[in-house]
Amino acid sequence: MSKFKGKVAVVTGGGRDIGRAISIKLAKEGAKVVVNYNSSRAGAKETVKEIESFGGEAIAVKADVSSLKGIKSLKAKTVKAFGKQVHILVNNAGGLFARKTLKEFDESFYDLVMNVNFKSIVFVMQAFEPLMAKSSSIINLSSLAARDGGGGGSSLYASSKGAVTTFTRAMAKELGPKGIRVNALCPGMIATKFHDDFTKDEIRTIVAGKTPVRREGRADEVADLVVYLASDNSSFITGANFDINGGLAFS
Repeated sequence: MSKFKGKVAVVTGGGRDIGRAISIKLAKEGAKVVVNYNSSRAGAKETVKEIESFGGEAIAVKADVSSLKGIKSLKAKTVKAFGKQVHILVNNAGGLFARKTLKEFDESFYDLVMNVNFKSIVFVMQAFEPLMAKSSSIINLSSLAARDGGGGGSSLYASSKGAVTTFTRAMAKELGPKGIRVNALCPGMIATKFHDDFTKDEIRTIVAGKTPVRREGRADEVADLVVYLASDNSSFITGANFDINGGLAFS
């Protein structure tokens, strides 16, 4: 527990699946972790409990990061708990919500998808950037969908993640001179509740079969890459969007 000793990490959407795995792995490396959640209260509390079980330090903070009010609350509670310096920011909050075709869109659905997946990242970064220490790291969660347009009915989700990919590159240029690195992960089919809810079993089987490693990914494998990008081991890497999809697609 030394890689991030004395450092503070904020993980949005940290209460389940990939966010939970990230929160736990960062804590195991010594970080004090703010586990943000909106609806996953039980998962966030369980994540904090697990972190505390091995001597780590974490708090669960309810905040809707798709709203400026929620982001302001998250920042205030982070500062109150751990002080005015943040070293690792992981923008993991996001969702598909429903599979809809173009003719099924309405403005409220558009706003929901774009606000949770993209607006949240823009304004969380804006809020926390003044707190971020030199040599700190921001990791955004994009998606394989940003590359291939996503599966049926996920065009808005894919487009929001495409915005994340581009914004990551832009912010790497803007924040690099301040000593802040910005990278993104682009997971493929990861075994999470996301796919339990929105992807049919037969489709998951087909996708896994097309993947060179012949399986879905795991949340802890995504978390391992976050730990690397948050650490000084990746000190010359910024503006990158990392494919983590078992070889299903690559640059």
